[in-house]
Amino acid sequence: MALNLKRKIWRVKEMVRKEGVLPAMRAVVRRLRQGPGHYVDVFRHYDFAMPYMLSAIPGEVRAGTILWFIPDFNLGSGGHLNIFRTIWHLERMGYTSTVVIGRPVMHQNADEAREEIRQHFFPLQARVLLGLDALPPSEFAVATGWDTAYAVRAFTGARHKLYFVQDYEPYFYPVGSESVLAENTYRFGFFGITAGDWLASKLAQEYGMSTHAVGFGVELDRYRRLPRREPEIRRVFFYARPPTPRRAFEIGLLVLNAVWKRLPDVQFVLAGWDTAGYHIPFPHLACGTVALDDLPDLYSQCDAALVLSLTNASLLPLELMASGCAVVSNHGANVEWLLNDDVVVLAESSPEKLADAVCTLLQDNEWRHALSQRAEAFARSQTWEAVARDFEAGLKLARTQNPQGGF
Repeated sequence: MALNLKRKIWRVKEMVRKEGVLPAMRAVVRRLRQGPGHYVDVFRHYDFAMPYMLSAIPGEVRAGTILWFIPDFNLGSGGHLNIFRTIWHLERMGYTSTVVIGRPVMHQNADEAREEIRQHFFPLQARVLLGLDALPPSEFAVATGWDTAYAVRAFTGARHKLYFVQDYEPYFYPVGSESVLAENTYRFGFFGITAGDWLASKLAQEYGMSTHAVGFGVELDRYRRLPRREPEIRRVFFYARPPTPRRAFEIGLLVLNAVWKRLPDVQFVLAGWDTAGYHIPFPHLACGTVALDDLPDLYSQCDAALVLSLTNASLLPLELMASGCAVVSNHGANVEWLLNDDVVVLAESSPEKLADAVCTLLQDNEWRHALSQRAEAFARSQTWEAVARDFEAGLKLARTQNPQGGF
């Protein structure tokens, strides 16, 4: 019995090492739900991917009503934060939203889910519905993730079907069933409102989608340059997210270790996830997950930050820049739709080139200070109010194109 348990633990560790924490967790949860002596029910798990019809309850379709289909959420989800922020701004513009959690996992009560959104994200007026029964008719139905796109495809109660695409989700998985099912959603005929130009171009060119890009903003009342307490100490911040492969945690560690060997007096600050289970040879402060209100001061105490993005760009560079911290990131169209050499240092996605960039930035104080001043001004010009107005422009464009998509 003990030997069998050890084998299972070893298998989980190997899965984490090879595929990452989140895929391993999903596999463990599926196995626990399956129970001993039962078959894996592929049909039940992926039944949403087969065509079906989803009707709305009888009622009038009112202009300015939006049905948002979202995956269930947890309190640390940046993607959900952007969705709820957008809903909040649109409500202030006069739109009426309903949030639909079609496949609830964390929440079993709609009122409790709504209260969590209001307390921990934004004080929305929107209703929250769990499941796909009794959906009201709406002018717009919006998919916000690949698995929600299947429900929007099936829904017959909306005049216009949209897809709020924040990243290229097929890249989230190894090549297989889920990457293919995610990619298929870009062929559903929805009008796409995308986070940035890279996604808008990619989806239009490769899948023929009609797209409208919106940018990123900064919470200017939160992210700002704060007094530096120990300016004589050079510090490098690293956005360390081991369970998120697209943030290139392993490459980042190689970069920081190379910087430390060249500049042994530099201090390193890691935040974003618990890294206690990783061998990290260089001296560092491991902050784990940091409360939002504590981030501006943490960023302001650092001279430079390493933020890597292998799919769509992160919001983090703008928030760091608004806090007075110079940023090093990787080259790529997925990043350069937002960032450029005038406000950040961009390098090839190799440990040696990125380490060169960080060291050069740390060793040239005049250049670094000038860069951080330009970057701060740029970041502070990016507002969520402007992003929301661009999103509304996308809604108006969708009205003219009338792309219902799906059935």
